[in-house]
Amino acid sequence: MFVAIVLSRIHAFQRYRASVRELSHFSDRELDDLGISRYEIDTAA
Repeated sequence: MFVAIVLSRIHAFQRYRASVRELSHFSDRELDDLGISRYEIDTAA
């Protein structure tokens, strides 16, 4: 059970990092179209 929880959190963190990485490649205009600014990427991910 403990291992499943740890693996679940690892996968969630990997998805989070992938989202941050993808959003970081967007231009400021693309981010504005999504309604977020560059400094909000961590929160939005």
